[in-house]
Amino acid sequence: MSARIASAVAARVLAQLRRDHRTLAMLLVLPCAVLTLLWWMFRDQSGIGFDSLGPPLLALIPFIVMFLVTSVTTLRERSSGTLERLLAMPTGKGDFLGGYALAFGLVAAVQSVLAVLLSVLALGLTVSGPTWMLVVVAVADAVLGTALGLFVSAFARTEFQAVQFMPAVVIPQILLCGLFVPRDQMPPVLEAISDVLPLSYAVDAMTAVATTTSTGFGGVEASVWSDLAVVVGFALAGLALGAATLRRRTP
Repeated sequence: MSARIASAVAARVLAQLRRDHRTLAMLLVLPCAVLTLLWWMFRDQSGIGFDSLGPPLLALIPFIVMFLVTSVTTLRERSSGTLERLLAMPTGKGDFLGGYALAFGLVAAVQSVLAVLLSVLALGLTVSGPTWMLVVVAVADAVLGTALGLFVSAFARTEFQAVQFMPAVVIPQILLCGLFVPRDQMPPVLEAISDVLPLSYAVDAMTAVATTTSTGFGGVEASVWSDLAVVVGFALAGLALGAATLRRRTP
């Protein structure tokens, strides 16, 4: 992969996003709106409140939004012929996917900073660990959603088909990540499935940062770094699989 070509692809994607105000609003405003709505719903509930739901949601929302936007945007590139023209030039598959990951990674960083600042400063989310670590985990989770979105887009012919991958790829991870039932209280089979899904590790890391203090490296427990490594590993694997399955229409 050429860093120069990947950077050029990333710059083109960012320029497109800057002109697409609706997509930009979905990426930056929608997560904050959803967090505010959920805070409003649960602020007066006893036993469960925003402090317990906030950390998992900060992991879930960037993942879902990035998966959806990336898979549809890539299909749009394919159907418009832009992907074909890019691959006809000295742009490799790794350059294309690397550029996309870089561009959406930068957007994810802005999205995560906005969501974390809103949750901590305006919605009163209690965080025991370092707040910046919430941003790090959220960005890694958003890049994971980007990588999986790029990967599944290779198997779809239309934007509607790309959206149909949501029930197969995203929803099982939401159900089994520990948001509704703690993972160690699930039936053994479901717990085993949860152990191989990357979103489970992102939620574990986010919850640990929000609820525990530590004198370890970065002010967090060692388990947070291992969970983060799993999420990054899945993201890199998703990008590698995306590059392997990306096909041109013409030889």
